[in-house]
Amino acid sequence: MTDEHQTLALLLFSGFVAVTLAITTWVSRKRRGSAEEFYAGGRLFSPMENGFAIAGDYMSAASFLGVTGLIALFGYDGLLYVVGFLVAWLVVLFLVAELVRNCGRFTLADVVAARMRERPVRIAAGTSSVTVSVLYLVAQMVGAGSLVALLLGGTSGAARAWTVIGVGALMVIYVSLGGMRATTWIQIVKAVLLLGGTIVLTALVLVRFHGDLDRLLLTAAERSGHGQAFLAPGLKYGGDWTARFDFISLGLALVLGTAGLPHILSRFYTVPTARAARRSVVWAVGLIGGFYLMTIVLGFGAAAIVGPDAVRGSNAAGNTAVPLLALDLGGGAGSTGGTVLFAIVAAVAFATILAVVAGITLASSASVAHDLYASLRRRGGKPRSEVAVARVAAVGVGVVAIALGLLARDLNVAFLVGLAFAVAASANLPVLLYSLFWRGFTTRGAVWAVYGGLVPAVVLVVLSPVVSGSPDSLFPNVDLQYFPLQNPGLVSIPLGFLAGWLGTVTSAEVPDEARHAETEVRSLTGAGAA
Repeated sequence: MTDEHQTLALLLFSGFVAVTLAITTWVSRKRRGSAEEFYAGGRLFSPMENGFAIAGDYMSAASFLGVTGLIALFGYDGLLYVVGFLVAWLVVLFLVAELVRNCGRFTLADVVAARMRERPVRIAAGTSSVTVSVLYLVAQMVGAGSLVALLLGGTSGAARAWTVIGVGALMVIYVSLGGMRATTWIQIVKAVLLLGGTIVLTALVLVRFHGDLDRLLLTAAERSGHGQAFLAPGLKYGGDWTARFDFISLGLALVLGTAGLPHILSRFYTVPTARAARRSVVWAVGLIGGFYLMTIVLGFGAAAIVGPDAVRGSNAAGNTAVPLLALDLGGGAGSTGGTVLFAIVAAVAFATILAVVAGITLASSASVAHDLYASLRRRGGKPRSEVAVARVAAVGVGVVAIALGLLARDLNVAFLVGLAFAVAASANLPVLLYSLFWRGFTTRGAVWAVYGGLVPAVVLVVLSPVVSGSPDSLFPNVDLQYFPLQNPGLVSIPLGFLAGWLGTVTSAEVPDEARHAETEVRSLTGAGAA
C-alpha cells in the first residue's frame, strides 16, 4: 500500500482511539467502585442505546472481514454464516433475553445459581464463560493482524505481532478504567461507524452493476473460476460426507451459540427492565439483519470486482476482501478516492475489533471476579474488592488472547468465531435452558451440563484438522487429527444436553420446588429482579 494509504488510515484509526480513550477517561471519573456500575453500567441504558451496543458487540471482525471473505472465496457456502448469525437471534429473542434479565444480576452463573448450590455452579459456568470469551477474542486478534499486514503493505510477522499486542493493551485499558459504561458507548460509536461504512460500500457495489443483482452474481461466478458451482451449495462443504456433516455442525453452532455467548448475555443486564431487554433485542435484530444483508452484496462484490485470486493472494483465508474491494471501488491503487475509501474501511475495521474485544474482555473478567474468585476465595466480599479483581482479570485474559491470536494468525476469523459459538452452544446453552424450563433440574445436572459440553468441545477441537494434520492447521507439522470435523458442534452440543439430563436423573438431590417456583415467577414477571 502507498504511504498515503498508510498515513490516512492510521490518522483515522488514531482519531477513533483518541475518541474512545476520551470516553473511557470521562466515564472513569464518574461513579467508581460499584459492582453494578462496573458490570452493568448502572442499568441506565435505553433499549435503543442497548440495541446499538448489542449490534456493535455482535458485528465483529468475523462479520465484516471473515464472512465477506468466505463469500468471496466460496460463494453460496459462505452464506451459511450469514443465515446462522441471523436465525440465532430468534432463539435469543424468544427464549433468553427477557428471562435472563429477570433471573440474573451480572453473569450467566447468576441465572443458574438462583436455584442451585452456588459454589460448584459458579465455578463451572465461570470456567465455561472464560473459555468461550478467549476463543472469541482470538478471532478478533487474528482480524487485527490481517488488517494491519494489508495496511502496511506486507505480511510482516513483526507488524502483525505488534498490532495484536497493541489491540490487547487498548482493550485492557477500556475495560479496567471504564467498565460497562465506557464499553457500551464505544460499542454504540463503533456500530454507527460500521453501519455507515457498510452502507456506502454496498451502494457503490450496486452502482457499479447499475443495481442489477443478477449481473453481480453472474460476474462473481465467472471470475471465481468455478462457474455456476460458485452459486450452488457444495463448493466448501459438499465435497463428501465429512464436509456435509461439517456443514450441519457449523449451522447448529451458529444458530444455538449466540444465546450462550457471555458478552451478549451480559448486555441484557444494562437496561432497567425485562421489557427494555426485549426491546433491545428487537433493535439489535433490525440493525444486525440489515448489516448481514449488506455483507452478502459485499462478498459477491469482492468476488466480482477484485476476484477470488487477488483476495486469496492478499490473505489466504480471505480476511482482506473488504479493504481490497474498497480500494477498487474508490478508483484503484494510487487514486485519491481509493486511498480515502481504503483508509476509512481500514479504520472502521480497527474500530470494530477494538470495540468487540472490549465487550468480550469485560464479560470474561466479570466471570473471573464475580463467579470464580467470589466462589473460591472470598464469598461475600466487598463489591470494591471484586471490581479490583475484575480489572486484574482483564489483564490476564488479554495476555492469553494475545498469545493465542499470534498462534492462529493464518486462520479465517469467521471460522474461529464458529468454534467459539460451538463451545458456547455446547456448555452454556444446555445449562441455561434446563435452569429456566426444567422443574426437576439439580446442581449435579447443572455442573455436568457445563463440563459435559465444554470438555468434549475443547477436546474435539484439539483433535480436529483445525489444530494439526493439514497444511492450514495451527501446527501443520504435527498430526493429532483423530476427529474429522472442523467444528465440534454436531457431537458436543447433544453431549451437553445429555450430560445435564444424566446428571439430574442420577442425582440424589431433591429439587427445591420453592426456589424453582420463585425463579419461574421472577423470570416471567420480573418480580424481585435486580
